Amino acid sequence: MSYSKTVLITGASRGIGLLAAKSLASKGHYVYASMRDVLGRNRERAEILRRWAADNAVMLEAVELDVTDENSTNSAIEKIEQKRPIDALVNNAGIMPTGLTEAYTVDQVQQYFDVNMFGIVRACRAALPYMRARKSGLIINLSSAAGRFAIPYFGVYCASKWAMEAYCETLHYELEPYGIDSVLVEPSGHGTDLVKTAPAPGDGARLTSYGDLTEGRERLLGMFQDMFDEGDPGTDAKNVADRIVELVETSSPRPIRTQVGHDMGVEALNEATAAIQADLVKNLRPVYRGSPSEDGSR
Repeated sequence: MSYSKTVLITGASRGIGLLAAKSLASKGHYVYASMRDVLGRNRERAEILRRWAADNAVMLEAVELDVTDENSTNSAIEKIEQKRPIDALVNNAGIMPTGLTEAYTVDQVQQYFDVNMFGIVRACRAALPYMRARKSGLIINLSSAAGRFAIPYFGVYCASKWAMEAYCETLHYELEPYGIDSVLVEPSGHGTDLVKTAPAPGDGARLTSYGDLTEGRERLLGMFQDMFDEGDPGTDAKNVADRIVELVETSSPRPIRTQVGHDMGVEALNEATAAIQADLVKNLRPVYRGSPSEDGSR
């Protein structure tokens, strides 16, 4: 089997990251499935992946990478680049805090931004110098419908996804001259373990002051879990993995945003803002790229 592209996926020990890693490897791509603590708490997950790769005769390696640690991120990407140039980086690692927004402490908010936002910054800064030198590459960033709307009890999660959407879309425009795509995938609710692992607010006094409203967290999470348990095909996490594969295998230019699953109005919002955003960038491009010369070059 020939291997088409080299793909690095963050947060690939479970959920969408794991599904995408297996799907890409099965399609003949060389996949680095990164996760934290491959010699410790994720040792068994990494070993299962290795056995699966061997049994299916595909190239999939579990590698150590902690997106909250700059040295870990830089080291992992440098080691991979020494073996194979990374064609696509999939920024998948994420966490979904759910609960009353005021009751999350500052330390908690910083912790979740450290994964959802700054983890992407670290991975991009580590990978982009190599991609820019080659004038090619793809960065797929896992956002959410929560990256386009404000949703009660998801304030911290929405804020982190809004921030990463702005960062990743801005990269999209700045990296165009280098032939690199930075794109966003915006899934609605899908059946992963994010619901079961959603961190709750830590400030008990603030929670108590909201009275019965504190129960909203469990009601919302329960609603999502019930929807997943019903087996609705629209909530199958493999849909997101399949879309990631499509983006990896699609030639540039790729859409800036790709919505997956139940729409929730995301497509309408994306369509409504796309023309405004495009006009803004078009009008500013002569300024930030410099005025064209008489022969049209820059």
